[in-house]
Amino acid sequence: MASMSATLPARTARTVWLWAGHAAYLGPSFHLDTHSTPVHCFALGVDGPFTVATPEGGARRRRSVLVPARTTHRIDAGDGRMLFFYVDPRSAHADRLRAAMSDASEPIATTHRAEAELLAELHRGADPDELHRILLGGGDSSIVDERIRRAMNAIVDNPGADLAAADLAAAAGLSTSRFLHLFAAGAGTSFRRYRLWARMLSVAAAIAAGSDLTRAATDAGFASPSHFSDTFRAMFGLTATTLLSQGTTIVVRR
Repeated sequence: MASMSATLPARTARTVWLWAGHAAYLGPSFHLDTHSTPVHCFALGVDGPFTVATPEGGARRRRSVLVPARTTHRIDAGDGRMLFFYVDPRSAHADRLRAAMSDASEPIATTHRAEAELLAELHRGADPDELHRILLGGGDSSIVDERIRRAMNAIVDNPGADLAAADLAAAAGLSTSRFLHLFAAGAGTSFRRYRLWARMLSVAAAIAAGSDLTRAATDAGFASPSHFSDTFRAMFGLTATTLLSQGTTIVVRR
């Protein structure tokens, strides 16, 4: 599909971009419920600051934040537009992104040092690959144990397969408990949550290619439509039906 036009999309336009392992959303806020994403999520208020709240840390009003994987939170942007960028933990990008935040408070870091550059690009043309470059930089060097990276690659490449932790651990020459420990330490998320993330990416890519939601979810390995629906809402704070019913365009970038 074609990339976005040379100017910032209309205020009502909603777009999801997919890269290998990464995803991003640009568009009006969906007034999300409290949720917990399986991978790190960078959020930027396109039109102004927004409020991010966690059960433990109260609420803060910022222009950009980095929410770690599995961190329960709620974002309130009112009617403003948001950029959400979900970061694949297989590479050093997540650590690089956290290092770029000016305030490294736990659990949610705030204020990206390239905030002004990101906003300028959004108003200049919102080229997704340029946003990707500004946020994540070049290269794809990995800081994850190579055995774990191979397992993560297998999960992303075969999202619908029933890849058990015990089998991947054996292939890596590790006990299951050691494998799960290294996986969580390297990926910043659990084996189960990362497998769900890979399946979500597969569903989105299938819809972009013309599949219907039910078929895409089944092919990606979800046990039932309700399993997919419940998982999506817990991850993103809204239903997939709500996302798609608002005219959201899904664009696969490779």
